[in-house]
Amino acid sequence: MSRSAMSPPASRSHFRMTAADMAALSAVRSNRWRPGLAGQGQFARNSEVFASGRDGSGAGLALSLALDELRSQAVGEGAEREDRRTILWVQDRAAARLTGRPYRPGLPQAVHHRLIHVLAEKPQDLLFALEEGLRCREIACVIGELAGNPKAFDFTASRRLSLAAEKHGSALWLVRLDAARELSSARLRWEVHSTPSPAPEWNPQAPGIPSWKAELFRARSHAPGEWTLHDDGTGLVAGRAHGSGEGRAAAANPFHLVRASRDRPLAAG
Repeated sequence: MSRSAMSPPASRSHFRMTAADMAALSAVRSNRWRPGLAGQGQFARNSEVFASGRDGSGAGLALSLALDELRSQAVGEGAEREDRRTILWVQDRAAARLTGRPYRPGLPQAVHHRLIHVLAEKPQDLLFALEEGLRCREIACVIGELAGNPKAFDFTASRRLSLAAEKHGSALWLVRLDAARELSSARLRWEVHSTPSPAPEWNPQAPGIPSWKAELFRARSHAPGEWTLHDDGTGLVAGRAHGSGEGRAAAANPFHLVRASRDRPLAAG
């Protein structure tokens, strides 16, 4: 029996389908969220970060996302050398009781002199402060922390924040502490948890860099996904949620030095 009789040859339409599938897959991958998108004109005007009130993962990731966008904008042509605008951080009292107020000496050096902290008595006051901050040209971005699911923060209030952010070109990262997911107009919605930091390359006993396991479960212009995010002090680094040990070690080393050089002088060939 001939070979052609045993298995019919693949048709040209089969190869066209395969090419189309590959093109679709490539489009999905290119549409994935990644750090630095603001440098390409893709801005997150209104984002929500759902986190536990038992640690600072929500505020930590929100600040890192905000700084990542500000750094990306500064790289663009015609950007000023130094952005001197203020960063507004607003908490309601319930959120402050859960996670504490921002500790200025522990914040990145670039934020020390730019931070304005507002403690709101009620969720209504917090929403008012967030919206007014988005309207101000002298504020680079706004970070908010809201505990639970107060009645004041309904879809209408969320929509007002989105409209203010889009109209004035501002950005908001609202941390939802111990909150249930509800209807919202936020463009990006994250669920974040603390994750063990990669072991430092040169001193395994030292504290690791801030790390989070983050799930983007809703986005207007990106596919959902999960990442392990690290802030190495110079920028936000994204890796696969279940990356290999080598990937975690590389992210822990901001100088990108090879592991093989640990036991010999750096000048050695």
